[in-house]
Amino acid sequence: MSQVIIPIITGIIVAAVTWFAAIQYRQKTYEAKIGSAEERSREIIDEALKVAETKKREALLEAKEESLKTKNELEKETKERRAELQRYERRVLSKEENLDKKSEAMEKREAGLNAREESLKKKTAETEALYEKGMEELEKISGLTSEQAREYLLKSVEEDVKHDTAKLIKDLEARAKEEAEKKARDYVVTAIQRCAADHVAETTVSVVQLPNDEMKGRIIGREGRNIRTLETLTGVELIIDDTPEAVVLSGFDPIRREVARIALERLIVDGRIHPARIEEMVEKSQKEVESMMREEGEAALLEVGIHGIHPELVKLLGKMKFRTSYGQNALKHSIEVAQLAGLLAAEVGVDVRTAKRAGLLHDIGKAIDHEQEGTHVELGVALCRKYKESATVINAVEAHHGDAEPQSLIACLVQAADTISAARPGARRETLETYTNRLKQLEDITNSYKGVDKSYAIQAGREVRIMVVPEQVSDDDMVLMAREISRRVQEELQYPGQIKVNVIRESRVTEYAK
Repeated sequence: MSQVIIPIITGIIVAAVTWFAAIQYRQKTYEAKIGSAEERSREIIDEALKVAETKKREALLEAKEESLKTKNELEKETKERRAELQRYERRVLSKEENLDKKSEAMEKREAGLNAREESLKKKTAETEALYEKGMEELEKISGLTSEQAREYLLKSVEEDVKHDTAKLIKDLEARAKEEAEKKARDYVVTAIQRCAADHVAETTVSVVQLPNDEMKGRIIGREGRNIRTLETLTGVELIIDDTPEAVVLSGFDPIRREVARIALERLIVDGRIHPARIEEMVEKSQKEVESMMREEGEAALLEVGIHGIHPELVKLLGKMKFRTSYGQNALKHSIEVAQLAGLLAAEVGVDVRTAKRAGLLHDIGKAIDHEQEGTHVELGVALCRKYKESATVINAVEAHHGDAEPQSLIACLVQAADTISAARPGARRETLETYTNRLKQLEDITNSYKGVDKSYAIQAGREVRIMVVPEQVSDDDMVLMAREISRRVQEELQYPGQIKVNVIRESRVTEYAK
C-alpha cells in the first residue's frame, strides 16, 4: 500500500512543480512580449510625430510659395494697370492739346471772318450807293423811272418771245405730224412684213377616207342604228353616199366635227362598229380633243414667247383653234395680233411682253361666247379679271373694239394690230361667219326650252335635232315644243328654204349582271 502511494505522491509533486515552472515561464514570456510591444508602439508614435512634423513643414513651405506667387501676380497686374493708366493719361493730354490748338485756330478763323464780313458790308454799302447814283443818272438821261423802263423792256421782250414761240410751235407740230405719219407707216409696214402668218378659211365639212365602200354599210349598221347613234352622240351629220370611199362629216361646230372624225377613224381601224363601241369611242375622242386644246394653247404660248398665264386661260386659248370669226381661225388671229402688237411695241419702245400678252388674250372671250350670255369683249374682260391679269391687259381687251377708252399705249397697239390682222386680204369671209351665226342662233333658240338636253343644227342648217329629257317632256309636250320652236325660228331667223325641227325622246334602261 505504501509502495503504491509513494509513486503517486511523487508524481503529483512533480506535476505541481512542472506546472508552476510552466506558469513562471509563460509569465516571463508575456512580460517580454509586452515590453517589446510597448517599445514598438513608442517607436511608431515617434515616427508618426516625425512624419507629421515633416508634413507640417512642407505645408508651410507650399503656403509660403503660393502666397509669394499670388503676391508677384498681383504686383505684375498692378504694374500693367498703372502702365495702361499712364497711356490713357498721355492720350488724354494729347487730345486736350489738340483741342486747344483747334480752338485757337477756330478763334483765329472767326476773327478773320468777322474782318471779311465788315469789309463786305462796307463794299456792299458802297455798291448800293453807286447803283442808286447810276440809276438816278439814267432816269435823268432817259426821262423814265426805273419801273417804267422795266415794264417797257419786259413788254417788248414778251412780244418777241410770243411771236418766236408761236412760230416754233407751229413748225414743230407740222414736223412732228409728218414724222409721226411716216413712222406710223414704217412701223405698220415693218410689222406686217415681219409677221407672215397664214390664215386658212375654215369650212363646215370634214372628210374621213374609207378603206373600201363595204365599210359604208358597216357604218350605217342594221336599220341605220350605227349612223343614228354616231350622229346623236356627236351632233354631226354623216353624208355617206356622195363621195366614193369617203364619209363627209357636216356641221358648223368644228369641235363636234373633230370629235366625230377621230371617233369614226378609230372605229374604222378597230373594225368593231356597234352602238356600245361608238359611245366608247366618242367619249375617248372627246377626252382627246380636250387634251389637244390644252396642247394647242401651250403651243401658242411657246410660239408667242410668253409665260405665266393661268392654265384655264391656256385651255381656252386652245379651244379657240376650233373657233372662227368671219372664216378666220380665232387662235391663229390671236397669235398674229400678239406678234404684231409685240413688233409695234418694240418699234415705239414700250413693254413687248405685256403687248404680246394683251394681243394674245384680246379675243379670249370668243372661246365661251357660245356658252354664256354677253359679247366676247365682256366675257374676255371677265375672264382676265377672274384669272388675275394686269390692269393694262384688261384695258387692252376691253378697248380693242372701241367699247372703252384706251388707258395705255399698249391698248392702242393691240387695237391697231387687231385691225391689221382683220383687214389683211383673204383673211376673212363674211358669208361663212353669217352662216355659222345663223346655225348658232338656231341652236340657242332650241336650247332655251326647259327639258332640252342637247340640240344640233345639221344638214347645213336645214334640220335641227333636239334631244329632250324623257322624265321632263312627255310625248304630248314634244308636239307642242316642236310647233313652238318652229314658230320662233320663223319669226327670229332669216334663212333660205325651210328648216326641219326634229324632237327626239328616247328612254334607255341599263343594268349590269354581276
